[in-house]
Amino acid sequence: MDNIYLYMLIALTILAVADIVVGVSNDAINFLNSAIGSKALSLRTIMIVASLGIFIGAVYSSGLMEVARKGIFVPAQFSFHEIMLIFMTVMITDILLLDFFNTLGLPTSTTVSIVFNLLGAAVIMALIKISASDTETFADLGTYINTKKAIEIISGILLSVVIAFSVGAVVQWFSRLIFTFHYSEKIKNFGALFGGVALTAILYFIFMKGLKGTPYYSDMKGMIEGNEIYIILGGFVLFTILSFAFQKITKKSILLVVIAVGTFGLALAFSGNDLVNFIGVPMAAYHSFEAWSGTGIPATEFAMGVLDKKMPAEPFLLFIAGGIMVVTLWFSKKAKTVAETEISLSRQSETHEKFKPNMLSRSIVKGTSLMSDALTAIIPKATQEKVNASFKKPDSTVLTKDQSIEAPAFDMIRASVNLMVAGVLISIATAMKLPLSTTYVTFMVAMGTSLADRAWGAESAVYRVAGVLNVIGGWFLTALGAFTGAGIVVFLINWHPAVMTPILLLLTVVLLARNYLSHKRKTSIAKSEDSLKGAESSSVQGVIHESADNIANVVKRGNKIYSNAINGLAKQDLSSLKKNQKQIDKLSLEVDNLRDNIFYFIKNLDESSIGASNFYINILGYLQDMTQSLEYISKVSHKHVNNNHKKLKFNQIKELKEVNEAIELLFNDTKAAFDSRSFEQIGNIISREENVVSIVSDKIQKQVERTRKEESSPKNTTLYFSLLLETKDLLKATMNLLEEYHDAHDASVEPATISEDTIVSTESNDENNENNENDEQE
Repeated sequence: MDNIYLYMLIALTILAVADIVVGVSNDAINFLNSAIGSKALSLRTIMIVASLGIFIGAVYSSGLMEVARKGIFVPAQFSFHEIMLIFMTVMITDILLLDFFNTLGLPTSTTVSIVFNLLGAAVIMALIKISASDTETFADLGTYINTKKAIEIISGILLSVVIAFSVGAVVQWFSRLIFTFHYSEKIKNFGALFGGVALTAILYFIFMKGLKGTPYYSDMKGMIEGNEIYIILGGFVLFTILSFAFQKITKKSILLVVIAVGTFGLALAFSGNDLVNFIGVPMAAYHSFEAWSGTGIPATEFAMGVLDKKMPAEPFLLFIAGGIMVVTLWFSKKAKTVAETEISLSRQSETHEKFKPNMLSRSIVKGTSLMSDALTAIIPKATQEKVNASFKKPDSTVLTKDQSIEAPAFDMIRASVNLMVAGVLISIATAMKLPLSTTYVTFMVAMGTSLADRAWGAESAVYRVAGVLNVIGGWFLTALGAFTGAGIVVFLINWHPAVMTPILLLLTVVLLARNYLSHKRKTSIAKSEDSLKGAESSSVQGVIHESADNIANVVKRGNKIYSNAINGLAKQDLSSLKKNQKQIDKLSLEVDNLRDNIFYFIKNLDESSIGASNFYINILGYLQDMTQSLEYISKVSHKHVNNNHKKLKFNQIKELKEVNEAIELLFNDTKAAFDSRSFEQIGNIISREENVVSIVSDKIQKQVERTRKEESSPKNTTLYFSLLLETKDLLKATMNLLEEYHDAHDASVEPATISEDTIVSTESNDENNENNENDEQE
């Protein structure tokens, strides 16, 4: 039985590595997003600076070690056996919870996760002990749990969200008012002062946040404490002079240095503050095992009052953990997914919005708009015009949503403010010994600066607010999920440790692997070669050729969707029909996204190519008609089988298969024509399409006759007519699209520029026209 604790310790070590990986994937947004979003520095430079911050911060890490050992529960009230069960529970649930949020791409707090895991496991373990006791009642729970600390953490969550958002918004508003979006000249004149303030704030943050928890702080304590004002003033003068010198010598903006130093400072803080969230529990378990082993006292009787004493920080282990964090930072794809969420919510330009609006987000936007209108009525018009002039964005080419993703999400002024404000707030909270989450602060500062920078306009506000509400809701879900999950897991482990511990560890491995594969599959699907692409060309001819790829892809995918619907209906295969619905939903969404880009497409057209807009709009309209028909066919097929209605009769299935074969042949030829750019074949395909329509009409007539004589199922009749009529609409939309393309292509190609291949392929039909052209040239 004693060997089980050694196995637990080994398992906890492995879990600590896994926890670092999922934790860094979540928390990388804390220090990377401002630099990545502004694109002021190369990604490689950003990663190197952040890696240095993490390595240095790793040796500073010790602050929350106390939380893992005694901050949430009273260790003397638990035996070594119970403590090990609590620690094992915390690591399992923490990993699964953080990985779940990473897979969704939502940033959450590793601090809150570990604290509420400890709280949930300790509460349930205490209740198990109380229920087994004849003298204790539920009222004695307070002797086991540090309730004061738990209340402080919850209040800290609420305060940090509100304060970080508000301060970020106010500082950014004044910064933009002073520097405006045309800040190049003003930075040359006032950049030294801005650099002095920003660098002083960031370096002060590094000292307060980084050094305070280290063994080295005691040697410097006498010089720092009581002299903070002098340190700040001296730092401001020194950094102002250095900023002035940097700009004069290098001819570059001091904002580059501010962003680099700010990224280093936040990375150092993350490592120094949050590393203990990942390895604090395993290290506490190691110290517990060390204290118990060799005593000869049974594990169920050895009280863990030893955890109340200060334990060594194990610098070598911290260094190894820092190395794992750096490797994860460089290679984790989930870290990039989580980072995309914050960057998309704070992007200055339009982008593909990740979140859908909800009733609460709409209400908040409407209420804020009413307040804005009321303030506008009070503030003098001259003041409004002066403020608006500072927030006027520079004129530039209108970017599509896809193009805006490649462009900087915001400028260097906002990136600097994000880093500076987050650093100052965290340092103040640390000095006041307030519980704080670095994730909450950095995320809410970024959201506050986005609002102040008018990144949330009428076109995007309802989506961005919905996104912020989703993320904040996820934070509270973290606390609830951690508490509940840890409680359930510790109950199961306590029930039979030798059996449940390996089962839960195996389940953890399976879920992590499943989430990894699921995330990998989603990212690969997002980059599928068959995905539709928005038109970027500014000429008619260019748009025609770009649209050919989209048409080929829609025809190819539509062909497959139609065939799957008919085959699934014939086999009564509900699973296949359900997958088919997902495919058509994805295709419809992509076509909708193309339509959303019409504004940017028209804006970027050449003056001589305005006619391309009509062609492109019509093409998108016909593509949407096609997807709507496919959507209806897929929906009614799934509904019929899902409701367990009568299977279609043999003749009905046979006729649908005949129609499917005709459409499949037609669509394959259409795709081949567009893939090879053999546009002269379109005319032949259009004429053949009439034959397929006549086949469908013939099947409708046959069903009318069957209904009169032998059909007995109203549901089958309705389904069959619905499928055939919608198939006719699908063919009509396809025919309209081909005719539009055929006419536009003919009109855009001058007779003299037609290729020799085209002339040869159409020689029998156009011989007279060719002779006329030769006569004219002579």
